[in-house]
Amino acid sequence: MHIDMSDLSPAQTYATMTQTVIPRPVAWVLSENENGSYNLAPFSYFNALTSDPPMIMLSIGREPDGSIKDTHINIEARKNFVVHIAHREMAEAMTLSSASMPPEVSEVDELGLELTSMPGSDLPRLADCRIAYACEFSEIKMIKTQAIFFAELKHLYLDDAVVGSDAKGRLAVKADSADPIGRLGGGEYFGAGEIIFVKRPA
Repeated sequence: MHIDMSDLSPAQTYATMTQTVIPRPVAWVLSENENGSYNLAPFSYFNALTSDPPMIMLSIGREPDGSIKDTHINIEARKNFVVHIAHREMAEAMTLSSASMPPEVSEVDELGLELTSMPGSDLPRLADCRIAYACEFSEIKMIKTQAIFFAELKHLYLDDAVVGSDAKGRLAVKADSADPIGRLGGGEYFGAGEIIFVKRPA
């Protein structure tokens, strides 16, 4: 099958891309609402961009009614946010946090999730996540109604259970212990599963 992308509507394009760019990392983003409560939402148009400085990209679309999402508003207004990498046991809570709620309602409270301090950030992190990034908003680029956020990673939290070292004694994250969720299409996710090691050339 060959698909000419210009023949697809935006909704069809989204469905096609999200089912073929797989698996995608999911940013589970905690930001601060205007009333001081915490918004929590997942985004799978997300990735690492650069190492010097350490930057990430987060793409945020609009609500179905065309309004700007709370995460977008919060990051622009208050600059700091925390990105979590969820693991398999948190898939349901992460998915439930994508539901549309009034801006003054906290998904953290609604889902009964526990928070703890995030060193180097005024914001907390989800206590049960094994990887978390404290991020600072840098700039935004609009592509039609899609907002592409660029942010600098300021601090990284790693659960001790996922921390190891490689043959050279450098920090290594144990992917099997982290068991990160990868986004597929629709309601499907991808677990870590079997890890394949391929030696890189010199």
